[in-house]
Order: sequence, then structure tokens, then C-alpha cells
Amino acid sequence: MSAPAPDTARLDAGDILDPFQKASGLLIAVSGGPDSLALLALAAEWARAEGRPSIHAATFDHGFRPESAAEARLVAEICQNFGIPHATLPWRGPKPATRIQESARARRYQALLDHAAAIGVSHLLTAHHADDQAETILFRLMRGSGIAGLAGMQASRPRGRLIHARPLLHVPKTMLIEACRTRGLSFVDDPSNRDPRFARTRMRELTKTLSDGGMETTDWARLAVRARRADDALAAATLQLAETLHVRRTTDRTDCDARPLAGAPGELVLRLLVGEIARLGQAPRLERAEPLADLLQQRIATGSAFRATLGGTLIDLRPDGHLRIGRERPRQTRVKRASGRDKTAEPHCDVHDDE
Repeated sequence: MSAPAPDTARLDAGDILDPFQKASGLLIAVSGGPDSLALLALAAEWARAEGRPSIHAATFDHGFRPESAAEARLVAEICQNFGIPHATLPWRGPKPATRIQESARARRYQALLDHAAAIGVSHLLTAHHADDQAETILFRLMRGSGIAGLAGMQASRPRGRLIHARPLLHVPKTMLIEACRTRGLSFVDDPSNRDPRFARTRMRELTKTLSDGGMETTDWARLAVRARRADDALAAATLQLAETLHVRRTTDRTDCDARPLAGAPGELVLRLLVGEIARLGQAPRLERAEPLADLLQQRIATGSAFRATLGGTLIDLRPDGHLRIGRERPRQTRVKRASGRDKTAEPHCDVHDDE
């Protein structure tokens, strides 16, 4: 379901936060930028009404810039003015020299989730907005993503026992900046947001160029909604197809009658295969899974045997249509028999897409 378009003049705290009325508590990730400060201010206004869940805030101090500690203290002061408990979560341990943003994002989420669990809230809220959504979709489009990727970031998703929610995905960044200004909130301008070394910065520049050509933020949001709807439909069809296979699952393998896959739509076969591989091993990249799924479907149709490995799993199709997907045994080195001949424990595979 698509989110309602926000009022162009103002943001209403109820429109944004009423879906969380029954939460046991909300932890808002606040960096000091206009996006998260606007969400914090809206939450503070919303929480004044009777019976609302408790609001908490946390700032992850990555420590990459000398100003980061002062920015965390600024957020703490703003939270104190709002009457919202605040915690600064420092990066502990060594910092990477490469893939800096990816590492920082992973550490940030882990610190926030740990803190959310410690204080007993049910929801973590981040201030990802419509411009972030546009950049995410464009990045995935350039990497050749499928329908699920073009649906962009999800408004809500489970992370362990917590729910990670992004209630501002339909709100343009300009509205969040204006929300801070009208409330007299000073916000931080992170220079890394303009650093061309980072993919996110390059996507931001590309979305600006596309905006000049007529592709606005609202168009990206519309694409995300439509892609999500299509992805949901494909997921439902995949479940229906799985019911015809008489699937039997254990912790280390999947067995099924694969014959109904012979005439099934290729996208559904691909989703079934990737889903089982991800359950047992590692989710494979689409460019590796697609040719394997096509070949598997061809072998099912012709009643031929087929073996391949991908994502830490062994895919074994028998001529009678029985398909087994199991955890791949550790590769063994060649050993010498007493006779001096070599023996290899690894079974022969037609395809080795994970090597």
C-alpha cells in the first residue's frame, strides 16, 4: 500500500507516527542532520498526548571526524530540551581503511539494535526519506537489480525481535529541512554527504541530473510502490507453486518433486531456488543464480540428471524429478591411496558457479 502524499506546507506528527501507537517504545536514531532532527521533533510533539509509547533517542558516534563528538553532544542537548532520554553510542574497536561507509552502517545498526534491546523498546525508527529512496532505487537499477531491489527500502522490517521502521520514506528532504527551520532547530551538515568517493554521493548527483530531465522524487516513490506490489504478487505465486512440489525441509537440506517446475514461469523457479539456497547457505547473486535456474529447468523438462553447487549448497536433480538441495560438504584435499593413486572426495558437478 502506498503512503499518502504529505501536505506540501507542513508535516503532521500524527500522520507520521500514529501507526506506532501500540508500540512498547520507540528508539529514534538521531545523527544531528535535518532528517533525523525533524523526526525527533515530530516524535516529541506526538508523544505529548496521553497514552503514547515512550520515546528514546540515540546517536552513533563513528569518530571519523573530529566534530562527531560535539555533534553528539548537540543532539543530547536538543533531546534534553524535548525531555527525551538520549544515549551516545561510540564506535568501539578498530576502524577499517576501506569500505568505510558500509562498515560504519553495519556498526551503527548493531549499536542501535543492542541499545534498543537494552532499554526494552519494540521499534527502531530511522529518518530515511524520499530522496534516500530515490538514490537507493537508482543504485540498484544500475547494478541490474530485480523487481525486489527496485521496490527500494521497506517502510518496516524485522531485525531480530525488533522492528526497524522508516516512517519518512514518502517525505521529501526539503520538507524535513523546513520542519527544522520552522522549529528553530540547528542541524549538522556532514561533509561526507558531498564526498564523491562514496557511491551514495554519486547517486545523489545522478538523481539531481534526472530531476532536471523530469524524473522527480515522487516518480521514484511511485516506482517503488509499483515494484513492491509486483514483488508481493510474485512472492505469493512462488508460495503457491511451492505447494505443488511436496517440499520437505530439514535444517540441512530440502527435498521436493521438481517436475511441476518444468513449465513454470522462470522467475518463480529462480525465486524458489534462491530462497532454498539462502535458507541453507548464502544468498547468491542473481547473475550467478539465473543461468543455473535456467539450466535446472531445462534438465527437469528433459528428465535429465543435474548437479551443481552455488552459495554453499549442492543442487542435485535426479532423472525422476527428485530435487535435493543440501549444505555442501567442506572441500577435501586430494589424498594418496596405498596404491599411489589419487582419490578426490568432492563429487563431480556439472556446474561450479560458486568457485
